[in-house]
Order: sequence, then structure tokens, then C-alpha cells
Amino acid sequence: MEKTKILVWDLPIRIFHWLLAATFVGAFLTADSERLRDLHVTLGYTMLGLVAFRLLWGLIGTRYARFASFAFGARSVLGYLKSLLTRSPRHYVGHNPAGSWAIYALLVLAMATGATGYVTYNGIGGHWLGELHEGIANTLLAVVFVHIGGVLVSSILHRENLVRSMINGLKHGGPGEGIRYRHRIIAAALVLTVGGFWIESAGFFAPDAGGTPDAVLRHKHNEQEARV
Repeated sequence: MEKTKILVWDLPIRIFHWLLAATFVGAFLTADSERLRDLHVTLGYTMLGLVAFRLLWGLIGTRYARFASFAFGARSVLGYLKSLLTRSPRHYVGHNPAGSWAIYALLVLAMATGATGYVTYNGIGGHWLGELHEGIANTLLAVVFVHIGGVLVSSILHRENLVRSMINGLKHGGPGEGIRYRHRIIAAALVLTVGGFWIESAGFFAPDAGGTPDAVLRHKHNEQEARV
């Protein structure tokens, strides 16, 4: 079957992908900074919101964004990995089986990281929960590296730049396999929602009369209460 460039990833999926990557990196880098605690919290909440959007879009989104399109079992994953060792690895228009498992792991770990971060920030659960939050975040980072490695390997073996595909939405496929709509309005709504949340958070985290952000003061207060 003749292969050509087709539209596979809609605009909301691509924006979600890069926003999630940016917010996780930002949150991870600011995790140990008390001065940047407000930014860390904002990025964490943003990550939770993005995952919530992805869960919804995985049910009602375009063909390859839906979870039903990459619900692969262990046998499919193993078969795909074996095919990578041959001269003709199996090609998937959407997510491949191995990649799908990485995506599920990323979503679950992102939710767990955000949830434990929320309760820790609000002084619920004590010190052990903070340690759990850090451990899950480190696990998420490890899965991210595995995901990146898989993308690079697949790009080489399939001779298809998967990073570029997540930028322009195009992949190799046959006639009739592509999606029709980019969903620019939904993508714009996603960007505006995230931007509006950041603007609102900037006001919430405005310094008090003493020059200390209110969120930092509240976090310190919660920590003191947790120690009592």
C-alpha cells in the first residue's frame, strides 16, 4: 500500500504534549526551591489540569487520540518489540503498542504526582507523603527518559521523525487513514485556559506587605501544623 504524509495528531494533542512536558520539567526543576514554591505549585496544578483534559480527549477526541485506538495487550507489546529486531518492524499510524504503555504510565504517574503534591502542599498526611510525592516524581522522570529513548529508536528504525510528527501532526500512512480536522478552536481554548490559570495564579501568589508570597506563607504554616 502506498504511503504518504497524513494528518494523525490533532492540534489539541500536540499542544497538550508539549505543555505537559514543559510543566513537568519546570515543576521538577523548582521542586527544591522555597523561593520558587509558588511557581512549582502552579506548574503542578497545570499538569493535573492537562491530564484531566487528556483523559476527556481520550474519550471524545479524534481517531488516534482516543484510548480505544491504542488499547494494546501484553502480547501486542511483545510482538512489536520483537519486530524491532527485524528488518521490517511493524508500523503503526497512531501510537505503537510499546509507546501506548509508556503513555498510560505517564498519565497515571502524572496524576499521582499532582495528587500527592496537592495534599502535601496543604499539610495533609505528614512528611511521609512528601517523600512519596518525590519518589513518584522521580519515577515519572525515569519513564519520561524511557519514552524519549523509545521515540528515538522508533524514529530511526521506521525512518520517520516522530518528534517532528508531534509538532506538525503528520506521519506516514495510507489513503483514508488520516484525520480530517485539526480542531484549532479546542486547541485555542486549551491554551487560553492554561494562560488564564497562570494569570490568576500570579495574582494569588502576589507578595504580602512583607514581600513574601501568600502561598509560601501558607505552605510554611501548614508545615508547622504538620509537625505539631
